[in-house]
Order: sequence, then C-alpha cells, then structure tokens
Amino acid sequence: MNSNYRIQEYKALFYRLFLAYVFYFIARVLFFAYNYKMLKVDSVSDFLALAYHGMVFDTAAILYLNALFVVCSILPLWITTKKGYQKFLFYLYFICNLIGFATNFVDFIYYRFTYARTTIAIMDIVKNESNKGNMFSRFIVSYWHVYALFFLCAILWVYLYKKVKVKEVQHENKVKYFVSSILGLVTIAVLAVGGIRGDFKKSTRPINIVDANRYVTKPEHADIVLNTPFAVIRTMGTTSFKKVDLVSPEVVQRELEPIKHYRNNPKTKPNIVIFITESYGREYIGAFNKDTKIPGFVSYTPFIDSLAQHSLIFSNAFANGSKSIHGMSSVLAGIPSFQDAFTSSPYPKQKIQSLVSTLKEEGYDTSFFHGAPNGSMGFLGFGNILGFDHYYGKTEYNNDADFDGSWGIWDEPFFQYMKKTFDAKKQPFMGTIFTVSSHEPFVVPEKFKGKFPMGTVPMHQVVGYTDYAFKKFFEAARKEPWFQNTIFVITADHCNQVAYDEYAKVINRSAVPILIYKPDGSLKGENKELAQQIDIYPTLLDMIGYDKPFRSWGRSLIGEKAIKPFVINYNGTQYQFQRGNYICLFDGKKATGFYAIADKGLEKNLIGNRNKEMDDLEVACKAFVQDYYARIIDKKLYAE
Repeated sequence: MNSNYRIQEYKALFYRLFLAYVFYFIARVLFFAYNYKMLKVDSVSDFLALAYHGMVFDTAAILYLNALFVVCSILPLWITTKKGYQKFLFYLYFICNLIGFATNFVDFIYYRFTYARTTIAIMDIVKNESNKGNMFSRFIVSYWHVYALFFLCAILWVYLYKKVKVKEVQHENKVKYFVSSILGLVTIAVLAVGGIRGDFKKSTRPINIVDANRYVTKPEHADIVLNTPFAVIRTMGTTSFKKVDLVSPEVVQRELEPIKHYRNNPKTKPNIVIFITESYGREYIGAFNKDTKIPGFVSYTPFIDSLAQHSLIFSNAFANGSKSIHGMSSVLAGIPSFQDAFTSSPYPKQKIQSLVSTLKEEGYDTSFFHGAPNGSMGFLGFGNILGFDHYYGKTEYNNDADFDGSWGIWDEPFFQYMKKTFDAKKQPFMGTIFTVSSHEPFVVPEKFKGKFPMGTVPMHQVVGYTDYAFKKFFEAARKEPWFQNTIFVITADHCNQVAYDEYAKVINRSAVPILIYKPDGSLKGENKELAQQIDIYPTLLDMIGYDKPFRSWGRSLIGEKAIKPFVINYNGTQYQFQRGNYICLFDGKKATGFYAIADKGLEKNLIGNRNKEMDDLEVACKAFVQDYYARIIDKKLYAE
C-alpha cells in the first residue's frame, strides 16, 4: 500500500461515517417503536421507504456533527496515523456524535407530547425551569429504558469503531503526500457540501425541516423521515418569523378582519376567571364526547361533565400550539405559535393588545396564578409583557408542604389559594390560572391514592385529581359574593397521552375543550362549530360589551357573523387550516393537501380534485400567515 495516497485513512473515515448511518437507522427504528400508534405505518416496506428518504436528512445531520472530525481526519499532516492523533480523533468523533445522537432518544418520549421532532426551541422551555436537576433525576427513573438503550447503542458503536484501526506509517514522498491530501480534502469537501444541502443543484437551498414532506403522503410520516439532530441544528440561530407577501391587504381584511369592533352586547363588568388546564385534552371529558361514538368511551371528569350541563361548551375546539407557553399566548393575547413560539422569537417585547390590556383599560385588577417555581415555563416573563398587575406562584403560596416534588403546588390547594385571593380583591377582577398537576409523572397526593380511576393510560388518574380540584374550588367559590358576577372559562394548553384511536389522528392531537360558565344560567348548550384558543379573547370582550377596536385574529364564539369559523395550527412541518368542508395543509407558500373536514387522520388527499372552496381556503390561510408575521415583525399587535 502506498502511504502517500492515504488509502487506509480514507477507508477508516468512510467506515466511521457509515457507522453513524447505521446507528441513525437504529434510532429511527426505536423512535418508531416507541411511537408507532401515532405514526401508523402500514408495512415494513413502507417504513424502509421512509427510512431511505430519511438518509438525506441523516446525511446532513451526520456531516454537520462530523465536520470538524472529517477535516481533522484528512488534514495534510504527517502525524495523522500516529497513535496519539488517532486517539484524539476517537474522542472528537464520539463527543460530537453521541451528543447529537442522544437528541434522537429525547423524542422517543417527548414526541408523544408535541407530535413533532424536537427543535432548538426546547432550550427556551428548559432555561425557565429552576428545578432542572430534579427533573433530570425523575426522567432517569421514569424512562430508565431510554437511557439504557442509549448507553447500549453507545457501547456497541465504540466497539464497532475500534474494529477498524489506522496503522502508523511513514510517508516516503512528502510532496506527493501533500498534493494527494489536498485533492482528497477538496473532493470530500465538495461531497460534504452537497450532502448538507441535500443535492448539488445550483437552485437548491439547504434542506430544511419542511422538506421532509416531499417524501410522504401522510403528514405524520415526515417525523420518521426526519431525525432530531437535524431538526435541532437547522433551527439554531434561525427564526421562522419572516414577512411574506401572498395576498392583498383587501383579502386579509375580508378573510380575517384583524381589527375587531363589536357592538353586540351592553357594557358590563363581570369578573373573569380563566383556567388553562395543563394537558387536559378533550378526549378525557365525557361532555365533549357525546357524539364521537368511541367504543367503550370512559369519562374521567365527573365534575366538569356536570358543570358542562350548565355551560356553553365548544365540542369542536382545538389548540393553536403544542406547548404550554403557546397556550398562554393563544388564550390571553390571541397570538398562536407555529414553527417557533412567538414568545421565543425576537418579537415578544412590544406593545401587545390582549385580554389583559383591554380589561385593565376597563378598570379590572388582573392576576396570573401558576403554582410552579416563579418564572417556570416563561410565564412570569410573558405575563410582565402582557401587563398583569399580580403574579402568584410557588413563592407567594409559601408552603412547600404542598409541593408535588416535580412541577409545583398540587392543584387542589392552589385552587383554594386562588379562591381566597379573589375573596380579598375589589371587583371587577380578572384571574388566569395555569394548572400543574395533570402532567407527567402522573401522580396524585398520597392521601388521594386509589381515589381516582387509573384508566388505561397514566394520565387518566391525574385528570381525575384535577377534576376533583375543580369541584372543590367551585364548591367553595359559590359561597362568595363575587361568584354570581363572574364568567368562568375552562380550556387546556394542549393534549397529552392518547387512549382512543380517534384522538391519535393528526388533527385531533390538538383537540382541547372550551367551556364558558355563567352562574346565572344565561349561557348553556353545545356548539359544534370549529373553535380555537385564540377565539377566547374576542369572545370575552364581546360578552362584556367592550366598545373599542381591538386586534384579534380569532372570532367571537357567541356573536361573530362576518368571519367563518376556522382553526389554524402547525403540525411540526406545515400549517393546518380547517374551515367549512375541508382541511388545508399549507407549507408557507402553497397548499400541499386538502382533506375532507371529517378526515381527521388526513388519509385521503383531495388536492388532485380542487374546487373553489379549496381555493378559497388556501387564500384564507395565506391571509392569516401574511398578517400574522407582518403585524408581529412590524410591531402592530394592537388597534391603532
């Protein structure tokens, strides 16, 4: 072997990169195994086809992570075959690769909560948590099998890496060695650029998350094609907040009427209490599932079911995001989150017209309650931007005996704390509580063990506990003078564990309840029209007779006539827009699919048979996306 041409080194390099592909395939198989109920692949051949297309994204991720390793492996140095240098390459290779590889394992579990590959946005969630060590320890205990699989893969990877060694050689002709090394370096660099971009076409931009949809017929399969290291890397230092020019201002006004001005009701000043209930998907609540015809359906919310009989409920409502902070901005400010959270974009620190600001204009005392350590989830920071008068967290509660050991104060005592706080307030007041107990690790206080049905998934027990907390709150609040003059709203930030196939369908993964209760009994019934979190803000302003213009992309659920009922959210790679008879998938520029409104699993794409309603739906989606980014970037989140 002529050592001047470094053949053994190139063979070793390509073998080491090949190993990365092998373990990315293993990670993809494990990701599917953990989430197969939500990903629904029909056959082994279909999975292999998705894995084949995923190699494009694996290549990009592997090259991103191994760029320094590749360069160091082929530098024209005389020492590259020496034992010490090869040891340096070993550590460089595994430090870079195992950090990236580990992110795949996060999504074995986290995917079932977000229904999308994890991106760099996860850092915005983690940085606001003060109990990171506690969370990490708990996750190790709860999901030990994921950690075990990771370490087994890592050990096997190291073993296979060491099977091919580079022998130390002396280079006889240093000029020939140097020239051949430069040629090899240039060739490999060109190949790497093509791999990172996705191909060698001059017109092609580097592939992004949305490009995974090119290879699938079912939207959820894009998450099999993708890998988590790629999703994290491609969202570093980037933002999806960019203005687009898709339709005329006249179309935006016609489709959305983003500046609302209601004159439907006389001006009143009732108290307003909003419950944003952690992970409380619509599937857990019997009152919202009377017509779903799910075989063997069981409700885990006896109190909310009874309250619903005296409330106006929206049984076809959806979240506008997939994370807790998305729920806060959607419900209180009518600002949904799509590819990136609005709150983690460069633009949240601006004047925002919201339920908080408009009610403060009307003389309301405004409060936000969250039993977690103050600042958790970013709620305190965003609450300050919205302008809440008061923030009540774990610090203000000041009794760690009621701390659940994981997230915050148990819901039952914290609800009572909120009620007592209201007792001392001057009316009118507005209070929002973000609950904590209906969440992983799915435990209840010791004294309640065995009290609530365990159900078929761990979430069911804690749903029952939070329902009990609601019951005790309303029992106590009914005795207070402020109760009769209060509008109560119950919704959820997003969904959680799925027990029924109906709610595993792509669209129904964001199905949440919206319930509005007035103690005087003036608001009752079930509304089956499309509804969404961003509708809560304009609905409440309509109900109290707010008589000034205000900015809202949502619509009043009780009096809106001009804007048709619709829902918009994001599935991790594309927008989902529901209205009328169809669901539109939209990639940011054009529609990629149309489905019948009842096809919540997005099984049959009708785009080949477009009609006028589909065309209008695409236009409406374009109008929303255009106005959303324009108003946020131009800092016009208010009525001028």
